[in-house]
Amino acid sequence: MAQFFSIHPENPQARLISQSVDIVRRGGLIAYPTDSAYALGCHIGDKLALDRIRAIRQLDKDHNFTLMCRDLSELANYAKVDNAVFRLIKSHTPGAYTFILPATSEVPRRLMHPKRKTLGLRVPNNPIALALMDALGEPLMSSSLILPGDTVPLTDPYDIRESLEHQLELVIDGGYCGMEPTTVVDLTGDEPVVTRVGCGDPSPFTF
Repeated sequence: MAQFFSIHPENPQARLISQSVDIVRRGGLIAYPTDSAYALGCHIGDKLALDRIRAIRQLDKDHNFTLMCRDLSELANYAKVDNAVFRLIKSHTPGAYTFILPATSEVPRRLMHPKRKTLGLRVPNNPIALALMDALGEPLMSSSLILPGDTVPLTDPYDIRESLEHQLELVIDGGYCGMEPTTVVDLTGDEPVVTRVGCGDPSPFTF
């Protein structure tokens, strides 16, 4: 049965953030708010929790998971970027974008696209998400909370608890945070390619 924490969307309570991070470190799977929609999150090195996300969302092996980062200081550990790409990402973070990037050897193989060796990376503009990663001290492995058969993410934490209370360890109620997933921008080629239009304005990446 999932625990249910009501965390203030602008001033997250440190005690509840700490308890949430403890759940993640113990292998727990959480639902938490971002600046686009609610997401599922787990510890980056936890294969079992990652497999549980795949099962909940019925994802295939080619799905790109996302590393949710608190800032860009961790970018070089997980992705290969040149100066131009770094400047482009920096000018649009934090924000509702997921950037597809070539993964470094630091990234566990199971987290990246098996053929392209890429992963998604983003910095959300949400105080709760940022507080979670700041307390965790590393990125949070994440996936949009879109259930099989749905086209939009779940937006109501009470609905999330009702649907997934036996499949998660924690649901964080951080209020309403939108119905659209992120805009996905592939930065692995010579020019940016918008592969999904979502909450983030795609116009800066279309020429």
